[in-house]
Amino acid sequence: MRELHLEGRARVIGDDINTDYIIASHRKRDSLDPQVLRHFLFETIDPAFAASIAPGDIIVAGKNFGCGSAMEVAATAVLGAGINAVLARSFARTYYRNAINNGLLPILCDTHGIGEGGRLTITVGDEVRVWDADRRVALPGEPIPQIMLDILAAGGIVPYLRSHRDFVI
Repeated sequence: MRELHLEGRARVIGDDINTDYIIASHRKRDSLDPQVLRHFLFETIDPAFAASIAPGDIIVAGKNFGCGSAMEVAATAVLGAGINAVLARSFARTYYRNAINNGLLPILCDTHGIGEGGRLTITVGDEVRVWDADRRVALPGEPIPQIMLDILAAGGIVPYLRSHRDFVI
């Protein structure tokens, strides 16, 4: 994978954000279309949040992001809103894998001190680096295994497997 570079505005939320906070489970009965679900992102936390999202925004969370149920739609709704990355101090394991499998970049790093609306730059290559331009601070991220970087570069697990028909486990 060549180096990935993202820039965006920090959208700060708290700790223990479960998948029902990301997208209420009753919403998936109405539609699984990410372009529909984007309008309901984080509605139980802040009903105005979805309308305030701009493409390229970056979710900045605390610990245990994506806990709760394993519904994959919680990752696709974030992507549908034009958000390509989530920074968190920790992720629920299932959400982390759902993010990778859907092409959403999950970055493990220390998010303390990142302010709402702050300007962030993420660089993923041999290292994972987050630059907080407002505080002028570099935040090292946890490395991402190469296979996961390859899946992200392909746009998710389905495009990855389609392009690697010879994939053997």
